[in-house]
Amino acid sequence: MTGPGRIVTGVLAPHPPHLVYAANPPQNEPRSSRAGAWKGLLEGYEKLRARLTAREFDVVVVHTPHWKTTVGHHFLGIPRCKGLSVDPIFPNLFRFQFDLPVDVELGEAICAEAAAGGLVTKMMRNPDFRLDYGTITSNYLSLGHFETPIVAISSNRVYFDYSNEAGDREMLALGAATRRAIEKLGKRALLLATCSLSHRHFTQEPADPEDPAFEHPYNANQTRWDDHILSLMRNGETRRIVDEMPDFIEGCVSETRDGALTWMIGAMGFPTIPAIVHGYGTVIGTGNAIVEWDLS
Repeated sequence: MTGPGRIVTGVLAPHPPHLVYAANPPQNEPRSSRAGAWKGLLEGYEKLRARLTAREFDVVVVHTPHWKTTVGHHFLGIPRCKGLSVDPIFPNLFRFQFDLPVDVELGEAICAEAAAGGLVTKMMRNPDFRLDYGTITSNYLSLGHFETPIVAISSNRVYFDYSNEAGDREMLALGAATRRAIEKLGKRALLLATCSLSHRHFTQEPADPEDPAFEHPYNANQTRWDDHILSLMRNGETRRIVDEMPDFIEGCVSETRDGALTWMIGAMGFPTIPAIVHGYGTVIGTGNAIVEWDLS
């Protein structure tokens, strides 16, 4: 395309494999009999897909917590990614044959912009790379297909090796580099921050994983934190979300510790528009929200 690039939409897109299992796509080997336990989240994704079909974008840029890299930020650098992804915790729910096109040009551009900004970066060129289930699940649930090329970004260990504050600084810099590359290449981009909010899990799985009686928040503290963050999102207070992120991470073991939400807020330039919360619900005790920032 010609003309300046831009981020069209940012989405908080949680990736529990249970939701793909419940949706019964043909690519997933395990088959579900019903979706009672996670109906609210599945309906939230349906609302999101209906809105995204009305927008034009060239690429989906995903930051995922399940491609973990110890040294630097890595970017998918092969033109097509294909294979079998098996969830290491829930192989009974997720054994997925994936086949996705990759926007290598944009991946290389973000990699270069981030390196120029002082971050450690690397392109991942292994043709047999197994794409992580977070990237696969968030793409499928947000779009319902794998036709749009992706850029996949790994989660660096800065939060874990240094501090939550250091992690947020790193992810804001990566977000700014992502935006610069998108604008320079003239791309229209959908951003997916694929993570849960509160992330304390139940430690035992029921015999029937779809039993609605089993699904509830791990504890009230988790729910209070999630409600607070969602309220800030609805009120357009993204800068306050980042200010409070270190406490949020510690207060409810949030999966935002892998950096995806901070990265996306930074890439979007701290939007003050009200976010749209399409759905909220628990999966194995974790709090998951489908949230959209419409920048179009």
